[in-house]
Amino acid sequence: MQLSGVQIVIERLCAHGVNTVFGYPGGAVLPLYDELYNNVHRIHHVITAHEQGAAHAADGYSRATGKTGVVIATSGPGATNLVTGIANAYLDSVPMVAITGNVATDLLGRDSFQEVDIGGITQAIVKHNYVIRDIEKLEETIDESFRIANSGRPGPVLIDIPKNIQVAVCDYVGKTPARNELPECTFDVDHIVDLIEASKKPFIYAGGGVIASDAGAELRELSERISAPVGLSMMGLSALPNDFDANLGMSGMHGKYASIIAQSECDLMIALGVRFSDRATGKISHFTIGKTIIHVDIDLAEIGKNVPSQVSVCGDVKDFLIKLLSALSPVRREDWLKRISELRQAEQAGEEAENGNFTPKNIIKTVNQSCGDDTIIVTDVGQHQMWVVQHYKFMKARTLLTSGGLGAMGYGMGAAIGSCMAMNGKRTVLFTGDGSFGMNLIELATAVTQKLPIVVIILNNNSLGLPRQWQSMFFGERYSNSTLNRKTDFTALAKAFGADGHSAFTLSEVSEIMAGLPEDRPVVIDCHIDINEMVFPMIPPGGTVKDMVLRR
Repeated sequence: MQLSGVQIVIERLCAHGVNTVFGYPGGAVLPLYDELYNNVHRIHHVITAHEQGAAHAADGYSRATGKTGVVIATSGPGATNLVTGIANAYLDSVPMVAITGNVATDLLGRDSFQEVDIGGITQAIVKHNYVIRDIEKLEETIDESFRIANSGRPGPVLIDIPKNIQVAVCDYVGKTPARNELPECTFDVDHIVDLIEASKKPFIYAGGGVIASDAGAELRELSERISAPVGLSMMGLSALPNDFDANLGMSGMHGKYASIIAQSECDLMIALGVRFSDRATGKISHFTIGKTIIHVDIDLAEIGKNVPSQVSVCGDVKDFLIKLLSALSPVRREDWLKRISELRQAEQAGEEAENGNFTPKNIIKTVNQSCGDDTIIVTDVGQHQMWVVQHYKFMKARTLLTSGGLGAMGYGMGAAIGSCMAMNGKRTVLFTGDGSFGMNLIELATAVTQKLPIVVIILNNNSLGLPRQWQSMFFGERYSNSTLNRKTDFTALAKAFGADGHSAFTLSEVSEIMAGLPEDRPVVIDCHIDINEMVFPMIPPGGTVKDMVLRR
């Protein structure tokens, strides 16, 4: 059977189970969009307001489902507009396939209209990329792209398809996609068991790799069996239910007090699916003092890159935990558990001492009370992001979508659209700030058009909150360009897009709005908070636990 290039693209997408894609048409991908028109019954295409929003939507769709997100863009500016979204997926290990069009192969390298070398531009932020110059290799390349995106440490792959390749014709094989097989995780089980049994204060540091490998149950079992509290990276936050006794919440620069202190005092750290970023460790030479580190990660490049480990295991976290648990006997460490209880009590007393009513923490808790355990929570980047990861009670895996590695302001609206569509229109909540929301608020148009019940909570302090906090603490209160002084009326703006818009100044107003949400359109709730609200605890950049700041 002979098919054109664009027909092959559609057939291979369907073969890999893709039924939703995000994108924006343009001259270099019109043949592909014509074929999407012919296959509307098989693939639902969502046109966003901007290609960056489309990339973030594919990212959100992937995080919510565990499937590969797909985004399509035209050549030149269409392709370059994807770059932030691709980089975000790369740093947070999100499987994505980006398909771009380009000028015909005989025009490549001639500075043709809307031509860029998108392969060269994205080389450092993808697992692999392809420029298709031979129609005969298209089918195989698409299959290989999905395999690479999902194998080992997941990530984005880009396929650039020149326009003449899209319309060329060749024989189509139509193979059934091969299943990705994880390499066996091999390690010295007895040695690790010995280290655990010798430990008096074990601590588990768990990240996004636990969620990616669906190892939440095994993580919980390990924690219970060895009396080890669990601190989570931001990417690992939903790996355990919030009400699990040993779950201390996030560690790192803006982590929870008990989690930060327990991590600093442990004598054995079992690190599962984390990469030890600078925001997680602070000063590395101090971070590793007095502890043995067992580091397990599917990406060999991450082991030893930032923090030296005494035991290194390259493999799937779930596979590792199953094998370890089969050889591990229960141990009860009463002194360590007592210490953890004391830390949690101190943390709770500190939070209860905070003053104020209409505070970010209380707004988040009020919204939390109106949401089910399976409600997907999306954040943008900034103070609101830190408040959410500190105070929202996540109960199920894959219910937190946030830009961790890249810290991309403007991520939230696109990701909320993608995750809401992934959940068949189930209500999604986006927490954002006035600065972050301003980056990509045009995607409200997409959410309205798709009739998505997305609730946008703007924690509006009329500033770029984290830069302003740093300027307050480290730059002598010189607020250079962090106070926005914008006159934007987000309530009116939401209504202009076709969404519902509300302003809130009290918790009762937030509760009332949350109790009467529509099912067929987005709602924006503009919560006006104090410009001087800050995120605490905070370990200053490059600092140690001894430098931790708990309050103004």
